[in-house]
Amino acid sequence: MTRDEISVRVTPKASRNRITVEDGNIRVYVTTVPEGGKATKEVAKLLAKALGVPKTRLTLIRGATSRDKVFRIG
Repeated sequence: MTRDEISVRVTPKASRNRITVEDGNIRVYVTTVPEGGKATKEVAKLLAKALGVPKTRLTLIRGATSRDKVFRIG
């Protein structure tokens, strides 16, 4: 993983949207259900807001259907 990539673990159908860091790993909790890419879009939106970058600068490079995702910040 390079410096411009961020690895996250996603928990869909959570009680509220939030981002935490546990043991050095980033966890993103979203209330959205994991169907049709809805949860992934919500994760990108939350990450972009937390990082202070536009959503368009985040690109999913691994984990479209997995709980473990890697985004590239471009």
